[in-house]
Amino acid sequence: MDFTLGHAFSYILIYVGALSILLHTPSSCFQPKKLVIVTSNFSSDSDSSSSMATWYGPPDGDGSEGGACGYGKAVGLPPFNSMISAGSQFIFQEGKGCGSCYEIMCTGNSACSENPVTVVITDKCPECSHYFDLSGKAFSSMAISGQADKLLTAGKVAVQYQRVACNYPGVSITFRVDPGSNQQYFAIVIEYEDGDGDLKTVELKEGLSPATWEAMQCSWGAVWKIDKGAPLQAPFSIRLTTIESGKIFVANNVIPVGWKPGQTFRAVGNFD
Repeated sequence: MDFTLGHAFSYILIYVGALSILLHTPSSCFQPKKLVIVTSNFSSDSDSSSSMATWYGPPDGDGSEGGACGYGKAVGLPPFNSMISAGSQFIFQEGKGCGSCYEIMCTGNSACSENPVTVVITDKCPECSHYFDLSGKAFSSMAISGQADKLLTAGKVAVQYQRVACNYPGVSITFRVDPGSNQQYFAIVIEYEDGDGDLKTVELKEGLSPATWEAMQCSWGAVWKIDKGAPLQAPFSIRLTTIESGKIFVANNVIPVGWKPGQTFRAVGNFD
């Protein structure tokens, strides 16, 4: 087949047309969740994006106690302090988004203070087409002083948001042993990771003598498990790797000999 200038021009038109469609078709794949370490002058920050926010649970409460990440009653206690949100699938990511932090600023109502609040993802909103379903406390915290009721009555507002580093001053990473754990099956809820807030991998090492790191599996939400099928030898060291920055934190011998299901243990320190 002869390749003429006309053919070449036709192919160029097809390519340009396809590229135009790609650039103008909305897709969550083209909405990066870049981690912003320092935030200032939020309203003009080029990293912020637009969405809508709703709220659920009691007007001054923490949404639903616990939620799909497995944090349980911790969502209403320091350092979470009920400043939490359920996320759509784009935010929740089948549990990978658990523990990530977002700065959210209400812009779509006269009761909005336009002062951002920071929330932690602790739950999933499976029916949400918008990104955030905040606790009553977090939603009302976006209001001008004295106008929280007006904002809560609106129920749904436009917001600007950006992913930010989690910051829990003076709080160590916490490991809560799942009540279903036993000598062969071990599961933990991991809480309060500074920085990224979410985890790519969790590994366990048994005993005091040199041993290899064994990968734990994400069971659901922020719950990670290992089912070895043979007795596990405490103490356990836990190694964490974050999703975005790839930082590593090692909690040496954080789970002691004689651990029991339901107990909580704290690491020495946190991510830098």
